[in-house]
Amino acid sequence: MAAAVLVKPHTRKIKGVRDSKTLSAAQRESLVDDIKTRSLAWGIGAASVAEVERLNVRNAAALAMRRALRRLPAHDHVLVDGQKISGLEEHIGPYTPIVKGDASSYAIACASVLAKVTRDRLMARLAVRYPGYGWEHNAGYATRDHVAGLRELGVSPHHRRTYQRIRAILEGDQLAFDLETEDHAGAGLDEVEVMLT
Repeated sequence: MAAAVLVKPHTRKIKGVRDSKTLSAAQRESLVDDIKTRSLAWGIGAASVAEVERLNVRNAAALAMRRALRRLPAHDHVLVDGQKISGLEEHIGPYTPIVKGDASSYAIACASVLAKVTRDRLMARLAVRYPGYGWEHNAGYATRDHVAGLRELGVSPHHRRTYQRIRAILEGDQLAFDLETEDHAGAGLDEVEVMLT
């Protein structure tokens, strides 16, 4: 999941916008409408499970980023949260990678909130279609309830089959899961944020 947000230079910041991983779900939800309304433009892009499997996580994230950017008007430069991605510039134009950009750039923080809220909403809808994995609150991370769901229900069509832990289940191995604590569930790297100037 990726989001792109176009903001005016020196825009008046929305109070409370910061790195989405430092906000509660309720805080993120309370900011989304303001971010959408007060930005010049915004876009969401995604890559499917099949695309992640075929391309790998990093390349699929770049694809989602390109899709988010296509939803925006012309721009001069892009700020990307994370490290440089080989070949990305030929698709999106000039950009600057910023490691931990959602903690240092207001616009990237806005995009971070949009991406996380969108993903969390999609995971909640997926939980209705495929109950038992706890997706409505663990967003797919290896929490105890997610692992229990995998053991009881098996692998769903929305699990990444090339992921080591999922592959082990499919092969019948008893691979130990490294459970994330509830504090860290949802603070993963499956969303990408971008910002435009």
